[in-house]
Amino acid sequence: MLQLSHIEVNFSGRRIFADISWHLKPGQRVGLCGENGAGKSTLLKLLCGQVEADRGDLVLARGTSIGYLPQDGLTYRGRSLYAEVESACAEVLALGREMAELEQRIAGDADETALARYAEVQERHRQLGGFSLEADIARVLHGLGFSRSDWDKPCEQFSGGWQMRIALARLLLQRPNLLLLDEPTNHLDLPARDWLESYLIGYPGSVVLVSHDRFFMDQVVQRIVELWNGGLTEYPGNYSLYLQERDRRVDALRAAKQQQDEEIERLEAFINRFRYQANKAAQVQSRVRQLDKIERIQIPPQRKKIAFRFPSAPRSGKELIVLEQVAQRYADLQVFSGVDLTISRGERVALVGANGAGKSTLMRLLCGVEAPAQGCCRLGHQVELAYFAQDQAQVLNPANTVLQEITAAAPVAMVPRLRDVLGSFLFSGDDVHKSVAVLSGGERNRLALAILLLRPANLLLLDEPTNHLDLASKEVLLDALRHYSGTLVFVSHDRYFVDSLATRVLEVADGRVTSWPGNYEDFLRAKQALGQGGHAQLRVESCAVAANGRPGEDKQARMEEHARRREQVKQQRRLQKELEQIEGRIGELETRRDGLERELADPALYAEPAAFNARSADYAAVDAELTAAYAEWEELQHQVEGLEEAS
Repeated sequence: MLQLSHIEVNFSGRRIFADISWHLKPGQRVGLCGENGAGKSTLLKLLCGQVEADRGDLVLARGTSIGYLPQDGLTYRGRSLYAEVESACAEVLALGREMAELEQRIAGDADETALARYAEVQERHRQLGGFSLEADIARVLHGLGFSRSDWDKPCEQFSGGWQMRIALARLLLQRPNLLLLDEPTNHLDLPARDWLESYLIGYPGSVVLVSHDRFFMDQVVQRIVELWNGGLTEYPGNYSLYLQERDRRVDALRAAKQQQDEEIERLEAFINRFRYQANKAAQVQSRVRQLDKIERIQIPPQRKKIAFRFPSAPRSGKELIVLEQVAQRYADLQVFSGVDLTISRGERVALVGANGAGKSTLMRLLCGVEAPAQGCCRLGHQVELAYFAQDQAQVLNPANTVLQEITAAAPVAMVPRLRDVLGSFLFSGDDVHKSVAVLSGGERNRLALAILLLRPANLLLLDEPTNHLDLASKEVLLDALRHYSGTLVFVSHDRYFVDSLATRVLEVADGRVTSWPGNYEDFLRAKQALGQGGHAQLRVESCAVAANGRPGEDKQARMEEHARRREQVKQQRRLQKELEQIEGRIGELETRRDGLERELADPALYAEPAAFNARSADYAAVDAELTAAYAEWEELQHQVEGLEEAS
């Protein structure tokens, strides 16, 4: 379908691609991976003709049609939603008009030429799905979250995120042979992502996509193409398999490079030793030629990561937040009513629902930013709350530098450690003096998260914390939240993130808040069992078929798996609590031991043998107790790591 041959692309003196070659076969679904700036979006633009190669050839098979969705920047005006989406099917509409004209001609004078042309047009119209066009438009619009009442709205009434959904709907209805999608899930909620995922799995053409949604990549793509250092490496399988294979490949490269370095060192030592001896000239020249022929192995650099842990906080009461008959409205818009909800200590609660259903409104009520129109919302005993808003990065002062912004928010005791905190979030060296105004979306979110860590909290409320974070940064944030000992309530449209964290799901829909035990996968299964699948049902059935070769799943097995997960979460919490206790004991013992060491170092103590013997005995006892505590900590840590690997 598509062939790249010895492609080279340079921008402003920087080499993006250096002599890359690649073959895309019909029907393949490929995910592009690589660090920010590696050239993923550039490759998509190259494939669709928006960027030209400085050298090399791009060959397309005859009849290949290409559809490209950029990350953002598309807007539509002047037509209703339905008319705009329908206009993407220009050929089908033209064929429909021609069929109508031919039908009139045939009715008046059934000449053979008109009949022959009508048969051709009708067949082409059928092949392009013209007879089911309205049903297809309805299916795509509904799948992407548009309601029937939206069809007649002018496109200019839709916000930027919905504009990109319009662009995606137009693209899917065009049905090109090759779909190029740059972050297609950026502006989609979970139901729309589930629908798009199922749609792409069944798409008959080829798909090349960039996404920071790990679960989406795992379900959709069959191959991964990694871009690094101007080169391209292809891996079979989905994203999770790619991570495993990439690690194996890098380990093999390191071993090969070590052997190569040893060989180079041996050749150079011989050359340097015998360079000026005439009787060794031929051997020296032979080894020089050997050196020149060696193709130096390059090792991908270790990826920079955010590495942090949320600080410990005072233990809260059993109930952290209680909502009683809460209702919220804005003017005539009733968001929800009659909500009774209790958030208990240690829970990890995910809020899910379509965009506009009221998830962010509920978060603002939980954190006290908004007061309910009706009902009561109260905090429990000793609750220390931290709230990360969806637009948290936007409240940063653009006139400040990174260091000034975090210093303004920091308690006095934390000021000496601010550089360390910023370093954990990849702001090192001169980066701390960057103006907030010039930071990218991901950098702003990392800074906002860093500020959130300055004060210990036993209740975290996070509204879309993963926005603008790449896959590696999401993974480290996820790891930090797994180790967080407090209570968590969060909104995320990243399916992998929700499935990995949630122990309870709150569905916000139709003015109600419904509680479901387990993670998002458990929620989908429960909805399906009740016949309420909707978009989610498509996702669950496709997963079940992929896993078992048949729809559905044994109910008893699901119940056992859910019970296993609950027990695993309980064990993790218990072990985490024991770890915190042993760490506190180790800290106390180390303080006592340090004090005893200072006393034993005092020469005056040796003048009193009885006191010296007593201090020595105390020191030996504390040291033995500390050694036992270290061993206990290591055992607990081993058990925690074992549970995490099992999950």
